[in-house]
Amino acid sequence: TAKENAASALRNLTANENNDTAIANAGAIQPLNDLLSSGTATAKENVAGALQNLAANENNDIAIANAGAIQPLIALLSSGTATAKEDAAGALRNLALNANNRIAIANAGAIQPLIALLSSGTA
Repeated sequence: TAKENAASALRNLTANENNDTAIANAGAIQPLNDLLSSGTATAKENVAGALQNLAANENNDIAIANAGAIQPLIALLSSGTATAKEDAAGALRNLALNANNRIAIANAGAIQPLIALLSSGTA
């Protein structure tokens, strides 16, 4: 679908850290978050990957959390494809580099699904 392709393109573009700020400033975070909740499994994989890349930039991590991405990322840890689970865990890892996000992620219920991935996730 067009949404899947757009999410995939943004995932690929965010793999270059020079693009992160431009993509965030262009307003991509909220639409990505919206797709994380309503998209197809493929779209969710690509969004989780894009958010993982965007969250590696400390200028984006608060905006991603404020957009409401934490809860849908946690949901992917249990219900997503293997790739979505991996990328959601990576996005949460990057978001947790911020002290305020650490509290929000723990309070949102991420601890148990993350522990479960230690047994069931990919190596």
